[in-house]
Amino acid sequence: KVKAQLEEKEGKTFDVFTAVEFKTQVVAGTNYFIKVHVGNEEFMHLRVFQSLPHENEQLSLHSYQGSKTKHDELAYF
Repeated sequence: KVKAQLEEKEGKTFDVFTAVEFKTQVVAGTNYFIKVHVGNEEFMHLRVFQSLPHENEQLSLHSYQGSKTKHDELAYF
């Protein structure tokens, strides 16, 4: 659901976009930290926010880190 948001911020499209790992953090909603394979040996770490159900908002890409590898630890950022 956040692929289009990342593509807009990066100014490019991703043929491969596969989540391979995630962690969660409960705040006033939920932060999802997701490791995404975006092709070749390139990975990105995404921080996606999901608001509380009664707020009825879409998932939003809060921030991301590029130039990651398969073996980089997925950490809170």
